[in-house]
Amino acid sequence: MDVMNQKYNNSGDETIQIYRVAGYAFVLNLFLAVMKAMLAFSSGSLAITASAIDSVTDAVASLVIYGGVKLSAKKTPSFPLGLYKLENVASVLIAFFIFIAGYEIVTSIFSASRGIPAISLPFVGLLAFATILTFLFGRYATIIGHKTKSPTLIAEGRHRHVDVLSSLVVLTAAVLGYLGVDWALWGITIDQMGACLILVFIARAGWELLSDGMRVLLDASIDFATLDQIRKIIKKDPLVDQITALTGRNAGRFQFIHATVTVKTQDLEKAHQVSEQLETKIRNQIPHIEKITILFEPRHRTFYKIALPLVDETGRISQHFGEAPHFAFVNIRCRDQTIEKQEILKNPYCTTQTAKGIRVAEWLVDYGVDHVGMKEDISHKGPGYVLANGGIKTHLLSCDQLSQAVTEISAAGL
Repeated sequence: MDVMNQKYNNSGDETIQIYRVAGYAFVLNLFLAVMKAMLAFSSGSLAITASAIDSVTDAVASLVIYGGVKLSAKKTPSFPLGLYKLENVASVLIAFFIFIAGYEIVTSIFSASRGIPAISLPFVGLLAFATILTFLFGRYATIIGHKTKSPTLIAEGRHRHVDVLSSLVVLTAAVLGYLGVDWALWGITIDQMGACLILVFIARAGWELLSDGMRVLLDASIDFATLDQIRKIIKKDPLVDQITALTGRNAGRFQFIHATVTVKTQDLEKAHQVSEQLETKIRNQIPHIEKITILFEPRHRTFYKIALPLVDETGRISQHFGEAPHFAFVNIRCRDQTIEKQEILKNPYCTTQTAKGIRVAEWLVDYGVDHVGMKEDISHKGPGYVLANGGIKTHLLSCDQLSQAVTEISAAGL
């Protein structure tokens, strides 16, 4: 319960942090839009005008982010799982804003190359300040975005990086205007060269945001590395026989996991405990899991495997468990209780100095044993707990021979 409370507290703190950064982004974009609009009006520079338009579109995008983050954490009867995908909707909208702003910047810079605007030194200083401020905020948004796994803030950070490039182009144009330079190479101005470079970054950033956002909106699976990590966590549990299904999807910065597993027990209460333990382990190792659904079902078996400690290969039952030199493994067919396969293997841990019983128990669990017959009562010892946790049922034997032991265990009910 403490782990769950901590999880929800962390989620709430991250949402507040994301909401705060989105608010900062709106204030910054509004400030830049007003400042650049004043500079554009005073200088007549079309490049600065385009940059001002870009900042206005950024301010509108920030409002979308602000509202999207605010609504994404809310749950209603109509949307019981929350509105987390609104963050990805916001990311897709930002991608379109990037494309629109890029088009406006390029067309405006081409227009700006027709004449030299009236740029003064304070204008250059303010544009340099705006460029540095945009860069610092982009870094800040990216760091917080990766920390909180928020696609919205990561999108905001990438957008700021594009804005820094466009701001550098505008700043270059302003510096050249201040110096009275009107230089061109083969009819292509510096502004036009920079615009072509910006187009590459704009197209790349916009496409990444658009494709990532659409993948989530279309319920694409979470990345293979995360699914593989979850699969390994589930397989480590000794009561899990196999994973029959494992899927996951992203919704905003949160993940939803669904798994179906077969377990080595018919006890529903124990199987439910396995499900809860697996959920806790997954949440502890993988952040931003909003919901985990683990369905368990008993494994369908065509045979049961019985293990018996032997004194030697003649089939005499050993009085000891961990120190038994050999173990017999017998597969009993379920439909008619006949022997399907039988083999005798050497105990690899019979000469081990410490914890030999526990190691033998772990060996039997890994070997896929269902029942163990023995003369020694280990139910309240370490090996007994290992076998029980692995879903292996133990039987105290009254006979001394392998064939009799198999009959006795079969008669007790498999």
